[in-house]
Amino acid sequence: MIIDWYAHWAIRRHPEKYRAVRLDLFSARAGLTIEQYLTYCVLISLSFGAVLGIIGYLIAMMLFFPEMHTSLFNIFGTTIPAVTISQPPLPEILQRSLVALIFSVTAALLIYQLLLRYPGMMKNNRSVRINLTLHNAVSYMYAMRRGGAEILPIFKSLSENADIYGEVAYECRQVMRDTEYFGMDVVSAIRNLSLSTPSEKLKDFLEDFVSIIESGGNVANFLGSRVRVYQDDAQFEQKQFLSTLQLVAESYVTLFVAGPLFLIIIMVVLGLMGQTSTVQLSAIIYGLIPIGSLIFIIFVDLISLQTDNVRRTTRQVVLHEYRDVRVVVQESDKMHLSHLRRKDQWKHVREFVRHPFAWFMTDVRRTFYVSVPLMLCYLASIYLMVPQYRDFELYLNVVDDHLIIALLIVLVPYALLFELWRRKVRGIEESIPEFLSRLSGINRVGLTPARAIAVLEKTNLGLISYEIHRIKRDLDWGGLFTDALIRFEHRVQTAAIARNVTLITKASEMTGDIAEILSISANDARMSETLKRERLADMIIYIIVIYLAFAVFVFVVIVLDWNFLSTLRDIGAGGGMENIPSSMLAITEAGTLAIISRLLFHACIINAIFSGLIAGQMGEGSIPAGVKHTVIMLVISLIIFNLAF
Repeated sequence: MIIDWYAHWAIRRHPEKYRAVRLDLFSARAGLTIEQYLTYCVLISLSFGAVLGIIGYLIAMMLFFPEMHTSLFNIFGTTIPAVTISQPPLPEILQRSLVALIFSVTAALLIYQLLLRYPGMMKNNRSVRINLTLHNAVSYMYAMRRGGAEILPIFKSLSENADIYGEVAYECRQVMRDTEYFGMDVVSAIRNLSLSTPSEKLKDFLEDFVSIIESGGNVANFLGSRVRVYQDDAQFEQKQFLSTLQLVAESYVTLFVAGPLFLIIIMVVLGLMGQTSTVQLSAIIYGLIPIGSLIFIIFVDLISLQTDNVRRTTRQVVLHEYRDVRVVVQESDKMHLSHLRRKDQWKHVREFVRHPFAWFMTDVRRTFYVSVPLMLCYLASIYLMVPQYRDFELYLNVVDDHLIIALLIVLVPYALLFELWRRKVRGIEESIPEFLSRLSGINRVGLTPARAIAVLEKTNLGLISYEIHRIKRDLDWGGLFTDALIRFEHRVQTAAIARNVTLITKASEMTGDIAEILSISANDARMSETLKRERLADMIIYIIVIYLAFAVFVFVVIVLDWNFLSTLRDIGAGGGMENIPSSMLAITEAGTLAIISRLLFHACIINAIFSGLIAGQMGEGSIPAGVKHTVIMLVISLIIFNLAF
């Protein structure tokens, strides 16, 4: 109740400040009012403030001692005396509470201000996604308009394909909401969308679109011209995205590969003076590297266009042609019907036995059904076979290799089958532009798309030739051209093919003359393949850099263990401790050396996991594509450390 009162009071006190937040929330389609969002902001800020206050209290317990001595030093060489900071004459509980209060208030204010800016970040993110898919959406609108569709059905059809056209389709739902629920005419609804959309490009398109409609211009010609303009703009925006991605790759290698390596070296070397702590080293390895890598993965995911996850819903069509016919089941038919049911039940089992990889290739995540139980069985056997040592470091040193092998049991089948599936799909997508160009040329001379498929079946178009043969077989069995294309899309399941199939099927439903639509679709597919090749060509350098940085990381860790820790190990085992400074005695203990060795090994493993995922995300635009890099780096680390030590 108090928080709700604060939200209304803040809005009345600073209306201009929160007006911008309200507009950002509306453009981001957050589905929240400004009052609701401010309530959530206050609750989240207070929660974070309470947590940080507790952390500050614990830090104060460790920092406040009766006296703290510190020496100040400056680079100008002037003499500065040692400074002694005495504990102020306050009770310890008050000192700790004061520090906790400072932590809590500071954290709450920072989180609150960050949350106020979050809707603006969501708005900008949606703007980028809208701009990157706008040319595909306009191509779809152009296909429908050439077939004679009216304006409102075009927006309705586009809004129903949000899984393919993304944020543009979600924006079109605003038009449908205004017309169907608020009673607006289509022109007013489009104008209303132009005022709230976060994308300036979509805003300009909608304003020009309204002008063409009101002036009675040719809408089809307008959409056709905009398709070509937006395709050129998409190439330019892709280059800007690649420049940003290059900066992100360089930042990752510098901050979270080379940076932690330098910190690890410094902290291990500081052990010579007895000033290192395994807790600090653990914080870097188990905290800094994973958290920093996750931040980079999330950031790249936010600025990237999601093109791999496309969901299509298959509708079941119920035929009612013979609904008035009475069905009489005779006694002699029951045995045959039971036999047919059993045969259908075992059909999928027989298909899996004959082609086991095909079942996994349909959905690579099915490998987890086999690999995860195998991993659990392997871990259970290791738990039963390995003695339960009292020394935790010794036990961890024995089982950590087996934990990595268990992880590889899960990752290797997934990476292998995903790469096989990706190569197949990549080969099909590379053949799509040529397939659509030839289909367009044949359609221009007067043949229907179905007959054009029969002609193309006799040509060699690479990996897509087999799919053309299957489309032709569906047509021979009496299937419709659009249904055959939809089945082709379900077999491949990629965003590029989904967009092209949706565009072609919609155009075929509207008109038989789809040559121009096929030509635009071919240009769009060719541009998409060009952008993919450009991204891979630009990012392959940074993938190599990530591998080289990982190799340097492993090499430096091995040199540290061989030339530094092993020497201290020998000194401690030989008992020659009288010549060692007292500051080095702590690190020469066998337990400390074992902990440091284990931390160095785990640093390489953690670096391998995240470096591989980021290499796949930046190079191929997919985190699953980086699993193979992770597997390679994990195997390299496992082999090198087992051979070296």
